[in-house]
Amino acid sequence: MKSQRGAAILTAMLTVVLVASLASATLWQQWRAVEVEAAERERTQSTWILNGALDWARLILREDARKGGPDHLAEPWAVPLAQARLSSFLAADPSDALATDAAQEAFLSGQITDLQSRLNVANLVLGGAIDAPSERAFTRLFELLDLPDTELALMLNKLRLAQPAPAGAIVAGAPVVAVSESDAANVTLWPQTIDQLAWLGLSARSIAVLRPFVTILPERTPVNLNTASAEVIYACVEGFDLADAHRLVQARNAIHLAALNDASTLSGKTAAQFNTALHSVSSRFFEVRGSLRIDQSTVQEQSVVQRDGLDVKTLSRQRVASPPAPLQ
Repeated sequence: MKSQRGAAILTAMLTVVLVASLASATLWQQWRAVEVEAAERERTQSTWILNGALDWARLILREDARKGGPDHLAEPWAVPLAQARLSSFLAADPSDALATDAAQEAFLSGQITDLQSRLNVANLVLGGAIDAPSERAFTRLFELLDLPDTELALMLNKLRLAQPAPAGAIVAGAPVVAVSESDAANVTLWPQTIDQLAWLGLSARSIAVLRPFVTILPERTPVNLNTASAEVIYACVEGFDLADAHRLVQARNAIHLAALNDASTLSGKTAAQFNTALHSVSSRFFEVRGSLRIDQSTVQEQSVVQRDGLDVKTLSRQRVASPPAPLQ
């Protein structure tokens, strides 16, 4: 009798443990399904909001083109959007408390950057050969930033042999050349992002240092002297030293360059060489960065847009989801 009672108690305990385990597994699956649904909802919301932010940026650039004139850092497109609650942009129904609470937990920020304020890697190759003025500009930039000249030489050699990427975003001027067997090992695709300069022999440190000063665009472009940094102006203007470049930046920040001829006047260097192939006071290519934070997750997106007259089209978009912040 005692043994039967003990067996019954043991069976009951095992049954309780089994039921508790099944219940825990069911609750975990339900919790997991809720988390997945919430994450998918946030992803969808982020997609629509960032799409709207990109359209807003394109509208700003289109209106700037409608106004005409040079592009400079005092224009509306150059003013960054500091992190702000999404509810600041929404005309929500005050009676919809749930939507209002959700909007107050979302924060949007962004910035438009002139990509022609940087040296364009696409300028280095012209007609299947290295373009001499562009090579001198990159050489001066490498020397200024104390980067290895051996890496620049390797990059130039690989760019000369690079084949255009087949994805459709072909860089104008990228050569399609007959490659000898001795050069076959050096052939690579034409890079389309700064990180892909590693294909051409640049180290991670060099790429990080160069990132604020270089870009890769789908065609040859001049440097906008109204928006370029002193380092870029020094690199691309022959006859300038770094002090001249800083002097021009200070002068143009007070009074922007209305025409290329103004650069000689404001810099005080009449002997400096300015030409429309290398320098300009307006731009066609811009980078749009948007960042959306919802609760503990942040989604960042960067897009490259091209403006031709009133037509502003998106060339590329790249999204990076930041990991959630650790709980305090």
